[in-house]
Amino acid sequence: MEHKQEKPKGSSFKPVYAVGIIVAIVIVIGLIYMATNNASAQTVAAGDNVSVYYTGTLTNGTVFDSNVGKEPLNFTVGAGEMIKGFDEGVVGMKLNQNKTITIPPAEAYGEVNQSLIVQIPRSQFGNVVVAVGTKVQSSQGQVGTIKAATNTTVTVDFNPELAGQTLIFDVKVVAIKR
Repeated sequence: MEHKQEKPKGSSFKPVYAVGIIVAIVIVIGLIYMATNNASAQTVAAGDNVSVYYTGTLTNGTVFDSNVGKEPLNFTVGAGEMIKGFDEGVVGMKLNQNKTITIPPAEAYGEVNQSLIVQIPRSQFGNVVVAVGTKVQSSQGQVGTIKAATNTTVTVDFNPELAGQTLIFDVKVVAIKR
């Protein structure tokens, strides 16, 4: 006589499957948690040390500075190491994000201050060759640029070189350290 084993009545669900499903759910929840925390950890905030590549242009398209193809620029966000508009412009950026930041003069190097453009007697330059575009230093250590020269006077602009300019930076964040 052949003995047949009866199947238990009800579900054919085995406890081994339940453990596997629970483990899979825990793994999925863990991955979601890690991805969420990693994403927020990779967003620039004040106090972070960041590394960026940038290209700075004027509104007419002239490139005035770039570190692309060189070492990245490292600075602490909010520490006053950068011009205000650049500092504030990187806040909220994510790792490897590209962004164009447009900075008005007030958040960059300020407006041109006419009182910093001075006429100096040519005689104060002695035998030095005076040429437009040459950088000079005052006795107080201020650096200016010669804008014009005659036989009797030299016009020197002691404003920052980019004063009065709207600056446009294409920026890529390549590292964020808390």
